[in-house]
Amino acid sequence: MPTRPQSPQPSGTPRWVAMVYRPSSETWAVCAESPHRSPVQYALAEMAHTVRARGGDLEVALWGPRAGAWERVDAFAATTATAPVPAAEASSGASSSGPERPSRLTERMDGRRRQVLVAGLGKAGLHDLGPDDFGAVEALAERLDETTVRRVAHWLALAAGRR
Repeated sequence: MPTRPQSPQPSGTPRWVAMVYRPSSETWAVCAESPHRSPVQYALAEMAHTVRARGGDLEVALWGPRAGAWERVDAFAATTATAPVPAAEASSGASSSGPERPSRLTERMDGRRRQVLVAGLGKAGLHDLGPDDFGAVEALAERLDETTVRRVAHWLALAAGRR
């Protein structure tokens, strides 16, 4: 097994950042970031699930804040702790007769829209988000389609470059 270089410490103020190793270019790239750990863990779990379903191997590094500084965290424990368990959904007793629970695809798309918005805010330099900010992100993610959300995130990134 080839040895991979260690993940570099992310730049900027400490927050939760997941980095993925790209063997083709032998580089590390940010794949998810948030001021909160759970969205990053969720993104890692989804990526790991997808990559492994395709027969691949995912090399990730998880960085987070600790006492105002960066700390590398065990990413494998983080992704397995939040990995989706389809068997639990099947045994939950949810019937297919009513719309009490959104479909798995709907949940994933809502999560993706939230992640895109938070990433756009991060690119705009807004990393210290409060509960009101996340409420606004949630409201936008529920009301906007994916294309519109990506456009808003693009605007935020452009605005960050003009500061």
